Amino acid sequence: MAASLASQLSGPKSAISFSSPPHFSGLRPSSNFKLDNTHSFFQNVDSHLRLSPSHKACRPVVSMAGSGKFFVGGNWKCNGTKDSISKLVSDLNSAKLESDVDVVVAPPFLYIDQVKSSLTDRIEISGQNCWTGKGGAFTGEISVEQLKDVGCKWVILGHSERRHVIGENDEFIGKKAAYALSQNVGVIACIGELLEEREAGKTFDVCFKQLKAFADALPSWDDVVIAYEPVWAIGTGKVASPEQAQEVHAAVRDWLSKNVSAEVASKTRIIYGGSVNGGNSSDLAKKEDIDGFLVGGASLKGPEFATIINSVTSKKVAA
Repeated sequence: MAASLASQLSGPKSAISFSSPPHFSGLRPSSNFKLDNTHSFFQNVDSHLRLSPSHKACRPVVSMAGSGKFFVGGNWKCNGTKDSISKLVSDLNSAKLESDVDVVVAPPFLYIDQVKSSLTDRIEISGQNCWTGKGGAFTGEISVEQLKDVGCKWVILGHSERRHVIGENDEFIGKKAAYALSQNVGVIACIGELLEEREAGKTFDVCFKQLKAFADALPSWDDVVIAYEPVWAIGTGKVASPEQAQEVHAAVRDWLSKNVSAEVASKTRIIYGGSVNGGNSSDLAKKEDIDGFLVGGASLKGPEFATIINSVTSKKVAA
């Protein structure tokens, strides 16, 4: 599995091709679907996924299915030095950010204290991972208590790089999330399918299985943000179309309504991650069930990250 992910993240992007555009029904391919070209797939699938236009009267609204505030997180992953992070913090401190957005950044553990001591209070700090319980003889791990001690309010859990490279399973991730919430640290709970799972029509199956593991473990959905990150779009430059992302986000919200509660479905923010940048964030943000973003590489560029944060203005549309 790890080798498969590594090949997606770093291998050639044009090794295979489609002979004809694929047709999807609920993200399950029809019998005449044949794998030939990744590039053509991402170009052509957009034209085959369309949502029905709204027939409501035109009026200015905030186009969000959920009731929560727009949320944008920046996952800095294993990037940065003291000097580059000082520059990034300076850029963020000087950026003009829309007020109606919750903003969080997740620096590498070594630099959390540096960021916390120099970054504007307007932006909260997240850890990129945590242990399943209290600290102790767990070499290389970080406890939730330690994250809190350096000022973290959030932690990212279930990211695909932890699942498919490090080998964390659903149950293990669920335990981490439950313990973080028990210590009053918010959880950015990541879900998402591999490329071969999407092509096999298993997107919903995979995402719902990952959601169930969280649901089985969590004491509450308060302070939980769900991040849908299709693995094939992370770091590859291949972003899901707004229609593709909306379809999955709507399905996730429906799953929450049916399997947890209508209240949780309404208030839980479902954000999108996967090659989000300043050029595509506005179109993605217009979709009703996209409540924000979890941003990777573009969050390392202060001005571009600010553009993504400010894409909340695209929510104010005629509906």
